[in-house]
Amino acid sequence: MIRIFGWILALAVQGHDNLEPTDRLVPPGFKGNPWGPAATLARATGKLPVIPISPLMAQWDTWGRTVLKEGDIVFRRGDARVLFGKFPFSKWLANADNSAYSHTGIVAVENGEPVVYDTTYASVRRQPFSIWVLDNVGQIGVKRLKPDQQSHVPAVIAFCRKLYAEQPPFDYELALDDKAFYCLEMTEKAFRASGLTLSQAIRVGDMERISRTPYVVLMFQMVTPWVLEKGLTLETEIFLPGNDRHGIWASPLLETVYPPAPVASATTGDTRN
Repeated sequence: MIRIFGWILALAVQGHDNLEPTDRLVPPGFKGNPWGPAATLARATGKLPVIPISPLMAQWDTWGRTVLKEGDIVFRRGDARVLFGKFPFSKWLANADNSAYSHTGIVAVENGEPVVYDTTYASVRRQPFSIWVLDNVGQIGVKRLKPDQQSHVPAVIAFCRKLYAEQPPFDYELALDDKAFYCLEMTEKAFRASGLTLSQAIRVGDMERISRTPYVVLMFQMVTPWVLEKGLTLETEIFLPGNDRHGIWASPLLETVYPPAPVASATTGDTRN
């Protein structure tokens, strides 16, 4: 019975909708990474239509050109879901990590425009910031290397462009090797490729609020061995967005450019990050 239950859950996880809002900007029928090199070339040569700019996108474009610099790390709360889109994985991850964020990317300035390199299920992407931000459902944050570390930025961007050209697979295993990458892993390793270590991987069991969702943890422990080569456990070490105490956000090599908004307490009216 346990085996049958495991198979049911595994099929449910495999049946989720991976699409993000910006993926739906791609015409039906396009195959491959909608924000990879092939799609970028197709838009440049007219084989794919150029994405129309909405008023909201224009506002974010102006903001990005004013605020963002090459090498900045941009943070957002994504909306990745599993179990046929019923379980908000990104929201759970951010809450279990006691973080405002679930996803990161790295900014490059190309032809005067801020673009973001990150990775999702379709592999490494390059999106204009005004498009990247459309997948945000929470708060935006920006961190930047401190002035005495800015010389590392070219190597960080070079690493991102290298992975973008190579299109490695997404790292569903959340492994620490370089065979595949997830978003936080790509961000951390881009800076490590430049000679800087921003943060250390953290045990899943050490996330600050993981104990508040025991049934979710049990579900992942039961399901992931069926759909992954190595199941995820409380001992699995992962890179995290973090907060002021841990993760990439807490790196002493970074300074805050744009912080998360304070969260008001429902009982006292106090604010906290």
